[in-house]
Amino acid sequence: MPGTALDAPRDDEAAERAPFDGLALERAYLQLAQEREGDHASRAAAQAYLDASPAKYHGGETVPWGFVPKLFSRRDAERLAHMAETMGAIMDKLTRAYRTDPAVRRAFGFSPLIERLSLAPVPYRALIPIARVDVFLDERTGAYKFCELNTDGSAGMMLTTEVGRALQGTATYRVFAESHALAAYDLYGQCADAVISCAREALGDDVLRDGLRIAAVDYAESVYLAEIQELANAFEARGARLRFTDVRDLSYRDGVLSDAQGPIDAVFHRVVTGELADKPCPGADALAACAEEGRVPIVGAFRTWPAATKTAFAVFHSPLAETFLTPEELVFVRAHVPETVVLDEKTDLSRFRNRSRWIAKPADGYAGKGVVAGLDATDDSWAETLAELAGVHGIVQEYVPQPSMPFMPGTPSVDSEGSDDTPAFEVNAMIGLYLFNGRFGGVFTRVGTSNIIDYTTSRYNLATFVVD
Repeated sequence: MPGTALDAPRDDEAAERAPFDGLALERAYLQLAQEREGDHASRAAAQAYLDASPAKYHGGETVPWGFVPKLFSRRDAERLAHMAETMGAIMDKLTRAYRTDPAVRRAFGFSPLIERLSLAPVPYRALIPIARVDVFLDERTGAYKFCELNTDGSAGMMLTTEVGRALQGTATYRVFAESHALAAYDLYGQCADAVISCAREALGDDVLRDGLRIAAVDYAESVYLAEIQELANAFEARGARLRFTDVRDLSYRDGVLSDAQGPIDAVFHRVVTGELADKPCPGADALAACAEEGRVPIVGAFRTWPAATKTAFAVFHSPLAETFLTPEELVFVRAHVPETVVLDEKTDLSRFRNRSRWIAKPADGYAGKGVVAGLDATDDSWAETLAELAGVHGIVQEYVPQPSMPFMPGTPSVDSEGSDDTPAFEVNAMIGLYLFNGRFGGVFTRVGTSNIIDYTTSRYNLATFVVD
């Protein structure tokens, strides 16, 4: 298989390198579906549920989904928590180092504005209230490597939740649940708790009694309003009010941040910092001014941005990491973070000529934009990609082969005789591990058959359950 294999176990980690229980559970689930001849009627009903649900991409198309969920035992979940929380603590350390060490700041090369915002005061203690760390996990061996780090957003929460609700109404799920206790993560609730706790710390415990007004700030073209409504329900259950605010509608005057509906007590910072820089407007200026004063709590403040950039992985592999990580943390990142190099005009690009070993990414990209796997390129197009990225300080990263899992598409397929002929097959898998105020809180699972798993390729979304 091309690329660098997932890391081999070291003696001190041998106990952690056992197979995960989930693969056997998933194969048992798939067998149940196949014994029911694909459970066509249930899958058709689940598809109808999703068609009527908010589980849509921005174009309004129902998300492709899988009938076999991602399953983890309680023991598996504890191992996932260790992966996520260890990386979360390292992301916190990187954030502190960025704020205190000019050498670390220089390594990121942010514009003066983004650097200034990343150093702005924040009126609560949590360095990164909400994060998701994406991982390639080989459940057959327990080996894993991180793909990328994300901060502040709620991407994947709605898709995971809605596909889970659809599956819970199927016959296969009900039969499996007769012999297995299954539980889904409350992603919306944990997200609301994280945001509200930061706002309460900044504003005082009485804010809920007074009706805390929180704005989920993003660009209208980049947000799915149905997801905000689902989140708003969770906030309302906790005594707070969440509403969507387009960045363009913001104003800031005399310490008060407002949108078209009036004053805002706190911000749920969903807008990607890179997108904010790409789309300047008076509202973006207002948000920046608000952040620099630090009077209105912005949950997921700009200080989370360094850890969310592709450059973070390059820093972990640089001598700078030795200035803020312990020896044990250095071992962790160098074992589980793929080699990453920031390109510039002086980089010897011939080092990356063997394109099957590498993947190229914009340093501040988001939503999978601009990512090119060497396996998908020709020699000429790969050379062009590297040259372009060298001019804008993009990155080249070790390509990690994606582990596989058993899969059956959710959307039923019917042959000419009216029988279900949906095949079961293996797919590549990537899991995203959510962190809320540093604690592991759930999984976002995406699978596909391409070398890159994103919504523009052959991606399917899966539900995730923990099995007791």
